[in-house]
Amino acid sequence: MGVRKNQRDLTATERTNFVNAVLQLKSNGGYDTFVRQHIDRASTDGQSGAQRVGHDTPSFLPWHRKYLVEFENALKAIDPSVNLPYWDWTTDGTGSTLWSNDFLGPSGVAAQNYRVASGPFAQGSGNWTLNVRSDSFTFLRRRFANGVTLPTAANITTVLAIGTYDTSPWNRNATGSFRNALEGFQGPNLHNRVHNWVGGTMAGFGSPNDPVFWLHHCNVDRLWAQWQARFPAQSYLPGTPTNTVVSIDGGMAPWASTVTPRSQLDHTQWYTYQ
Repeated sequence: MGVRKNQRDLTATERTNFVNAVLQLKSNGGYDTFVRQHIDRASTDGQSGAQRVGHDTPSFLPWHRKYLVEFENALKAIDPSVNLPYWDWTTDGTGSTLWSNDFLGPSGVAAQNYRVASGPFAQGSGNWTLNVRSDSFTFLRRRFANGVTLPTAANITTVLAIGTYDTSPWNRNATGSFRNALEGFQGPNLHNRVHNWVGGTMAGFGSPNDPVFWLHHCNVDRLWAQWQARFPAQSYLPGTPTNTVVSIDGGMAPWASTVTPRSQLDHTQWYTYQ
């Protein structure tokens, strides 16, 4: 079982091993497969008729939990010592070592369409061209802040106090919904706001092209795990088949029908959080 640590607590060796595993997964074509999988949700997660699976839906959290586990396993196949770290947005902003040139690299250069110009994931490094993407840019872009602030500890407290997993109509209009508040369509806006704070590549459905995506979603998953521990009597909703969204025992595309929200509820079968 792996242990997911706060990225600020990684040793220099752990940081290097994570970066190297991501670069190797990119070079062998595996990384782009994950990007394509996420972009495919853009065309299928609609508001009219089609079943929503990955976004704007109750299965947002279990879908991404499975997605992260699959990515983490791909990294472990390269280096078994690697575990996904998480990015705590309440403590690490623009001045964090997260953005150092020996880790994820800095914000982009305004005069170059916010191209990330240094670090291991700059296109200029020769290792990070965006082959599968949701826009026309072949290089990683970031535009930190741009009028957006990162979530605060008080924002987290507010969302974690919501005692119901999700509510009808099971979309961005759901009120009193922990999932919707964490996803960011209601309340203080957590997940969505962080995507927009990083900006550039992270602001579109090709967001996994920015490696910070995995650390961001690891923190989202960590908060869901905290909520589960706080409200053990509450579970995923809806509990019965419901039009356009996945119920607790419904299969989540693109995986086999046995990959259901229920199958993803206990994260400790794969990892724990430090």
